[in-house]
Amino acid sequence: MRLIAIGRMKKGPERDLFERYAARLRPRLEMTEIPESRGSAQEIRRKDAAALLSACPPNALVVALDEGGATPDSLGFSGMVERWLESGRPLCFVIGGAEGLDASLIERADATLSLGKLTWPHMLVRGLLAEQLYRARAISANHPYHRAARP
Repeated sequence: MRLIAIGRMKKGPERDLFERYAARLRPRLEMTEIPESRGSAQEIRRKDAAALLSACPPNALVVALDEGGATPDSLGFSGMVERWLESGRPLCFVIGGAEGLDASLIERADATLSLGKLTWPHMLVRGLLAEQLYRARAISANHPYHRAARP
């Protein structure tokens, strides 16, 4: 699995969070960071989309993190991840920069995913995604990490 994101993470708690969960994942979650673009908001989105997609293998199953994407619960997300992995295609999650994702990338994506209606800092989203991927894989393996009981 690969995470392709705009911007470079600095050392600190966000990177530590990402690395903690990425290292636990099987298959491992590799991260590719794309430098931030310059220009108008529209230019930035267009340049970022081209860079993000060029970092994906041609036959990749692309999952775009976008506020308009699906908002599954953890069990639903686990099922989605298993189906994506079973496809045999390289699985790439893409995270845009501060200007969001260009429509061309959303159209190319095989799926769109939202981490909820709240707006999250792009660097924090990497750690949140890594943790949710770890949780999804734990659910599939019947590992006790995920606790579904509610009061």
